[in-house]
Amino acid sequence: MDLTTRYLGMRLKNPLVPSASPLSRDLGTLQRMEEAGASAIVLYSLFEEEILIGDLALHETLNLGTESYSEALSYLPEALYYQTGPEAYLEHLRRVKDKLSIPVIASLNGISTGGWIRYARELEAIGADALELNMYYLPTDPHLSGSVVEEMYAQLLGELRRTVTLPIAVKLSPFFSALPHMARRLAGVGAQGLVLFNRFYQPDLDIESLRTEPTLELSSSSELRLPLRWIALLFGNVAADFALTTGVHTVEDAIKGLMAGASVTMMASELLLNGIQRIGEILSELEVWLEVHEYESLAPLIGSMSVLRSGQSAAFERANYISVLRSYLPDAGLSTLAEAS
Repeated sequence: MDLTTRYLGMRLKNPLVPSASPLSRDLGTLQRMEEAGASAIVLYSLFEEEILIGDLALHETLNLGTESYSEALSYLPEALYYQTGPEAYLEHLRRVKDKLSIPVIASLNGISTGGWIRYARELEAIGADALELNMYYLPTDPHLSGSVVEEMYAQLLGELRRTVTLPIAVKLSPFFSALPHMARRLAGVGAQGLVLFNRFYQPDLDIESLRTEPTLELSSSSELRLPLRWIALLFGNVAADFALTTGVHTVEDAIKGLMAGASVTMMASELLLNGIQRIGEILSELEVWLEVHEYESLAPLIGSMSVLRSGQSAAFERANYISVLRSYLPDAGLSTLAEAS
């Protein structure tokens, strides 16, 4: 069975790609992902804040003791003291590229333009096969308009595009008033791929201590529906490859993502919950499903249920909303009422 797909100009052996997660911090784990069948991997993110803090720490280190006596040579700390996060990330990428034969996608997480973007050039020099730009931004200023936020995204992508020649995928949140317009704009600025969607982790409130508490809940298959809907709507209307992330746990989830129009389906929560061997299990199940349904390759499946190919635009728009609300009838009395109306 031909499971190959194309994503960001790369020919991948199958559509299963582990997304950015703590699992990618360990080289041995990454090697087991490749052995299990992963076609590419996305490294954990290098954050803008880590780079800026690292630069500040290095500046302070280099200037430490400059106002002291010249005899105070001990003010110069050991090199280990100022090994910063970015340098560790670059070294990790170097080791990963040395050991893995599948494509490695580096991940940058930030929102502002500035000097931190220079690390993209270093990632490219080390051998990253592509970059995933993760824009995790929560606009809390009531004076900040949506158009200004969109301009921030476009400017950052534009600066990154001028910095490297690598393929770039942008990982987005669903919180745009006109997502299709934003998707087309990013593709026009230079995004070869769009990753839908970023998960925002919401803080909880402790009503006894009166504090906010950070929370982390892994995804479930029910979360697949949001990216599924938007990829089905955007496929063929935006000149970019799509990666579906969030909610991919089973072979059915992966098939739905491909049918909607995703070139690859990314997973992390399933691997954290049930182990890396799930990659191989899902791939085996995918081959069986394709054979049973008489597919010879993955290509005819991708986008087969998108709005462009199926013509079911109403099913993904307001008609679905109305139908769902009218179909929920909790008791016979309401059912009778609905029939009468």
